[in-house]
Amino acid sequence: MANLLFISVFVIATCGLVYELIAGTLASYLLGDSITQFSTIIGCYLFAMGIGSWLSRFVTRNLLGFFIKVEILVGLIGGCSAALLFVLFEHVYSFRLLLYGVVSVIGILVGVEIPILMRILKDRLEFKDLVSKIFTFDYVGALFASILFPLLLVPYLGLVKTSFLFGIFNTMVALWVLYAIKEEIPAQKFHKFSAVFVLIALMLGFVFSEKITSISETNAYPGKIIFAQSSPYQRIVLTKQAQDLRLYLNSNLQFSSVDEYRYHESLVHPVMSALPRPAHVLIIGGGDGLALREVLKYESVQSVTLVDLDPAMTRLFSANEMLVSLNQKSLLSSKVNVVNEDAFLWLREHKNNSTMRFDAIIIDVPDPSNFSVGKLYSLTFFKLLHDVMSESGLIVVQSTSPLVARKSFWCVNNTLEAAGFATTPYHAYVPAFGEWGFVIASHGPYVPPAKYPQGLRFVSVETLREMLHFPADMARIKTKIQRLDDQVLIHYFDEEWSQYLIY
Repeated sequence: MANLLFISVFVIATCGLVYELIAGTLASYLLGDSITQFSTIIGCYLFAMGIGSWLSRFVTRNLLGFFIKVEILVGLIGGCSAALLFVLFEHVYSFRLLLYGVVSVIGILVGVEIPILMRILKDRLEFKDLVSKIFTFDYVGALFASILFPLLLVPYLGLVKTSFLFGIFNTMVALWVLYAIKEEIPAQKFHKFSAVFVLIALMLGFVFSEKITSISETNAYPGKIIFAQSSPYQRIVLTKQAQDLRLYLNSNLQFSSVDEYRYHESLVHPVMSALPRPAHVLIIGGGDGLALREVLKYESVQSVTLVDLDPAMTRLFSANEMLVSLNQKSLLSSKVNVVNEDAFLWLREHKNNSTMRFDAIIIDVPDPSNFSVGKLYSLTFFKLLHDVMSESGLIVVQSTSPLVARKSFWCVNNTLEAAGFATTPYHAYVPAFGEWGFVIASHGPYVPPAKYPQGLRFVSVETLREMLHFPADMARIKTKIQRLDDQVLIHYFDEEWSQYLIY
């Protein structure tokens, strides 16, 4: 019996940490700011486990039966947690209240498990052996879950299916104990019926998890969802409504095919056309190949290095027929070298190991809504760019909205200046986003281009002149500098956009 229960400790420890990781990942997908979400989820979960451990003292009879009840409940609630949170995200007044409520309930139940198990086994083992074995299996299970979750579970199953799968494991522990232990347990038949019923429900949830996810995302996005995938880094969703194809990453709109040309022309051509003959180009982010499409309009370009963290993005935009048509097969060009690495780490390695210097550097990463992206807007990151750009090179950074997020925009500009660059901020109107901002960084004064490639639909000498003008409500303001140790830009961004979205 003891060995059976020790194996149960391993399983329940693995399941418990997986539920915690699912909640943290789901919160970062839906609410942004991954560090804050994971920190608060972990804190809430551990606190709830402490409450559960304290409450276990009041269980004085039928410990084995109580343990089985807890396993069934953890399996049911933990297994359904991701589906429940996804489906209700758009329909509850306070999603955070629901999120932390679910996390707290799971944490309390998981916190009850280990103390009850220790009391069940206390008469079968010496105390020192009992404690060492219980916690060994507990910690090994946690390690197993932490490795399994990012490498296999999220990329291949997704959050909803993973949640149901580990709910099944929890419930199987209850059934395993019920059938393997011959001791008399009150209401044994009821426990068996409950466990089998929950197991069947979770299996059905596992089988139909894609349908559940589709239903929840249909409510969250306008248009028909034509593609959805969870990578280790983000949730990728494509929607189509009439002729409008839209990309969402972690629920945040990245482009609309109706007007994306305005954004990408504004991002690329004021830099590329200002260079006499740009030969070597670096794009950081831009895994959709749309900025790359604009870069390849210049015959002088000999090579483009595109560094995007997520291989799922570059694969999708290299293979899907509609997307390849949109980016005009840019990712398939022989001039392009796609690197799927963290841009911060890649830049440090390139600086030390390569003599290649880039004439144009285009930073087309998502908005600084979390700390992992925020480091790509930091003083440290911008200083690294000095070592990889040519003497006459130019950099452009997409810099969120100077109208909605004025402090955020000027924080990017001011951080580039602190890194030793001369800056030229500008903005453009993109209907899907509103007023959108960009900052050019250079070693010397920026000279606007006198001409552009033929066939552009938006950018011209006249429009750039207008884009360089900032009215009073977008005019420059003082801000702190975005540094790695405090990342003030993330706080600016969250504060400004959350106020805007309320209205």
